Amino acid sequence: MRQLRSWVVGACVGFGRACVVLLVSMLVPAVWAAAVGLWLWWGGNPWSWIAPFVWAIIGTLALARPVCRMFRSLVAKWTGHTIPAGYREPGPIVRMANGYWWNGYSYERTSRDAHRDQRLRTWWHDPATWRDLRFVALAPVTVGVVAAIPPAGVVAAVLGFSQPTLAARLVGVLGVVVAIRSAPHAWRPVAPVAARFLGASAAVALADRVDELTTQRADLTVAQAAEIRRIERDLHDGAQARLVALGLSLATAEKLMDTNPEQAKALLRDARVGAATSLTELRELVRGINPPVLTERGLVDAVRVLALDSPLETEVSADLQVRLDPPIESAVYFGVSELLANAVKHARATHARISITQDDTGLVVVVEDNGRGGAEVRPGGGLAGLRRRLAVFDGTCEVTSPAGGPTRARMVVPCASL
Repeated sequence: MRQLRSWVVGACVGFGRACVVLLVSMLVPAVWAAAVGLWLWWGGNPWSWIAPFVWAIIGTLALARPVCRMFRSLVAKWTGHTIPAGYREPGPIVRMANGYWWNGYSYERTSRDAHRDQRLRTWWHDPATWRDLRFVALAPVTVGVVAAIPPAGVVAAVLGFSQPTLAARLVGVLGVVVAIRSAPHAWRPVAPVAARFLGASAAVALADRVDELTTQRADLTVAQAAEIRRIERDLHDGAQARLVALGLSLATAEKLMDTNPEQAKALLRDARVGAATSLTELRELVRGINPPVLTERGLVDAVRVLALDSPLETEVSADLQVRLDPPIESAVYFGVSELLANAVKHARATHARISITQDDTGLVVVVEDNGRGGAEVRPGGGLAGLRRRLAVFDGTCEVTSPAGGPTRARMVVPCASL
């Protein structure tokens, strides 16, 4: 009885999915059928086909990307397999010194014109656009035809049983059998067909990867130069200035040692305080470059120390028993530090929770706070810098921060333990 119930449920679910696949795959053919019908309604005049078919072409171009997105969504929902869209993102629009706006393709007088022109050119030059058009042309004759079998069986059954003849009744029985037998399987071709024709080609994926690596290299070069300038500035304005003052104090104390011993002793006491302060500044500078606890004890203990130093009430749970590559540990450590700093400075949180685990995908670090939310990844912001830092290792950072909170950041870095 349980097996029969399971089979009935599977048949009903399969029939519903087949109807959905048929409906989605026939959206573009429906536009062309409407264009043909409009042309016939106008009397079939040879010159009257222009307007209907122009609108059909426009409708096809407008529907191609939404239809492909629906297919990707259906495949992900029904099979759990995610097909990356691979659409090109428009680049930044910059206002030049002469007042014109550069959108990566042309100069425009206004920002609005630059955005409109950029969207059109990005869409036109994107290989995914032509991949989508190819798919909406193939979908009706592949997945659409197979998905139409169960509904066609139901239609045959209804028409057959509505007639009193024996032949019609046999057609009705055949329709019922076809509908029942094909319902659980008619929707399944959508997954392999979508994966084959909606996935990015090897050449496009390689080109995108080259662009990504080029951008990462440029970002890394800029970040390294900025870090070197910061270290140089901190040394010049901090420890170096104090050491120069310390040298002058010692020279003055040496001269006053015979003539005014008390003043020389006071200068020596001030020099000792200055030396201690310089040592503290140097330690803070070294800690900013690479914390000693991270080098000596690893990521988990370094994050625990970071949590103790944070003004937030922070919980740390870790299931990581081995060391990782030092560059990965450093990137993740400073990522956690950035997220905690944002929780204190912007989210006004009082509590945070950090989870560090490792699974088949690599290192997974989740940072969640009870702040007011609303965090966004802005160009040039801290979260954008964090993503660039992790992208060097093919890592990702997903931030979920609805208004009112909580904010949850999930960092994933593919890696193998040492």
